[in-house]
Amino acid sequence: MLSLGELVAMGRRVSAHKPAPRAIVDAATWITAARELQDGRLSLLGLWGERDAVHMALFDPAAKNIVVLSLDCPSGRFPSLGCIHAPAIRLERTIRDLYGLDAEDAFDRRPWLDHSQAYEFLPAEGEHLHQIPVGPVHAGIIEPGHFRFTASGETVVRLEARLGYAHKGIEKLMAGATLEHAAKLAGRVSGDSTVAYAIAFARAAEAALGIEIPARAVWLRALMAELERLANHFGDIGAICNDAAFAMMHAHCAVLRERVLRAADSAFGHRLIRDCVVPGGVETYLSESGIAAIRAMIGEARREFPPLVKLYDDTASLQDRTVGTGILRPELARQFGAGGYIGRASGRAFDTRRDLAYPPYNELTFDVPTRQDGDVNARVWIRIREVEQSLALIDQILERLPMGSIRVPMRHTSCCEGMATVEGFRGDILVWLRLAADGSVERGHLRDPSWFQWPLLEAAIEGNIVADFPLCNKSFNCSYSGHDL
Repeated sequence: MLSLGELVAMGRRVSAHKPAPRAIVDAATWITAARELQDGRLSLLGLWGERDAVHMALFDPAAKNIVVLSLDCPSGRFPSLGCIHAPAIRLERTIRDLYGLDAEDAFDRRPWLDHSQAYEFLPAEGEHLHQIPVGPVHAGIIEPGHFRFTASGETVVRLEARLGYAHKGIEKLMAGATLEHAAKLAGRVSGDSTVAYAIAFARAAEAALGIEIPARAVWLRALMAELERLANHFGDIGAICNDAAFAMMHAHCAVLRERVLRAADSAFGHRLIRDCVVPGGVETYLSESGIAAIRAMIGEARREFPPLVKLYDDTASLQDRTVGTGILRPELARQFGAGGYIGRASGRAFDTRRDLAYPPYNELTFDVPTRQDGDVNARVWIRIREVEQSLALIDQILERLPMGSIRVPMRHTSCCEGMATVEGFRGDILVWLRLAADGSVERGHLRDPSWFQWPLLEAAIEGNIVADFPLCNKSFNCSYSGHDL
C-alpha cells in the first residue's frame, strides 16, 4: 500500500502546480496507482488528456488529500486504467475522441463523444429478450441522451446509455481564451450549476496565480452556492414526485424553487446567479434589500417545506413507487466515487465542503446526511436533509458576512497551474487549469460529478420495470450538458 506522497515521490514534481502536488511519472507508477484504485484505497477524481500527455487526479479518503499524476505519451499510447478500474472507461474513451491518445488493453474501444460512426450497444443473452430504444430526443424540455433497454417482459435486464449529444467543445474553446472569457464558459458547462462551476474555475485560477480574494467575496460565493443548491433540490424533489404521478408535490416545490430564484435575482441581479462569480472575487456587493429578500425567502421555506415533507412521507401511494426502487449498492457508490446525494444515499459520506474544506465552510457548522438504503426514497430524503442544511448555512453566512471589498485584480507573471474542487448540488466538481504567462488559458479541464454517476444509473435500474426508469433517472438527475462538455 502506497500513500499519495509516495506516489508523487516516484515521479518528477511540477513546482508550478498548486495547491495539490503534481508529478510526472512513468508507466510503472501509473499502473501502481491504478492498482491502488482497484483495491479501493484511493478514489479517482478525474482523468483527462492533452496532445501528448494524460493526467489523473487521485483522492485519499483516509488522509483527505489530493495529488495529480501525469504520464507523457510521446507514442500516443498509455496504460489503460479502465481495464483495472471501471470508472475510468468512459473517460479513456473521451480522451481518445478528443486527443487521439489510445488506452492500451482497454476493454471498451468504442467512441464516446464522437458520433460520426455507427454505435454497437452491448449485447445481452437470454430467452424472450427485446430491446426498447429511447431518445436521444425526449418529450418535453430535456437534454438529449439515448437509452437502450434490453428487457424480459417489463423487467429491465440491461440498460446502456449513449451520451455526448450535448458536446460543446468547452475545453477547446477555453484554449487561448482570456481568464474573463474562460470563466464565462465555465459558468455555462451545466446551467443549473453555474455558480459551482464558476467558483471552481475561479478558485483554480486563484490557486495558480497565488491570489487571495477579499473575505466578503469568499462568503458571498458560499451564499450564492447555497442558494443554487436550495433551488435545485426544491426542483428535484418536486420533479421526482411528479414522475411518480404525484403532481401536488411538484407544484408546491416549484413555488419554493421560484421563490429562491426571485430572491437570487433581487440579491445578485440574475435568477441563476450567472456571471456573478469571477476570478478575483465576485461582481455584486449585496445590498441590504438583497439580504432582506433572502431572509424573507428563508422564512417562507421554513414555514412551507416541513408540511410538504410530511405529505411526502404520509402518502402511501408515493412511497410504494419510491421505496425499494432503483437501489444503488453501497459498494458500487464507493467504487465509482459517486458524489452528492447519489453517493450519500448509498452510504458514501463524502462532501467537498467538509472533506476537502475550502473557505468559508471550514468556519461553518453543518452536517453531511447519509443513508444506506440507496433507493429513490433515500435520494429524496438526502435532498430533504440538504435543504435543511442549506437553510441553516444561509442563516450563518448572513449573520457573519464581513464588510469590505469584493474583488482584487488578477496579476500574471509566469506560466502556472492550478486545481480546485467545489461541492455543487450534484456533488464534487473538479477544475484544472494551465495558464500562460500572459494570463490566458493554455489548457483547461472541467469534470462534472455526472461522469461517475451516469454509469451507476445503468446498474440501479437493473431488475426494475421499464416504467420506473423515469423515476430512477430523475432521482439521479445527472447532467447531460456537464458530462458532455
